[in-house]
Amino acid sequence: MSSSPNGPHSSNEFVPNNLVWAILATLFCCLPLGIVSIVYATQVDGLRAAGNIVGARAAADKARFWAILSAALVPVLIVLWFMLFGGLAVLGSLAGG
Repeated sequence: MSSSPNGPHSSNEFVPNNLVWAILATLFCCLPLGIVSIVYATQVDGLRAAGNIVGARAAADKARFWAILSAALVPVLIVLWFMLFGGLAVLGSLAGG
């Protein structure tokens, strides 16, 4: 079954690879999750070029998901950091003081 050049499954269809977001998430947020995002983002263009638009969209969605998860994890880790080490500093000052 072939698809038309302008059809919904055309290999000319634009599918954003989210590579910029994946790289930024890796550099500024959570390294392991950002790397997962980069892996998926690099698959998008190859899948699209092979005519697998559904696979390209799925890889793009996964790249976006992991980049967002990486970025969302940073505030959580910062809060945990201050709760753990900020709490230890308060306990230390109370014990010493």
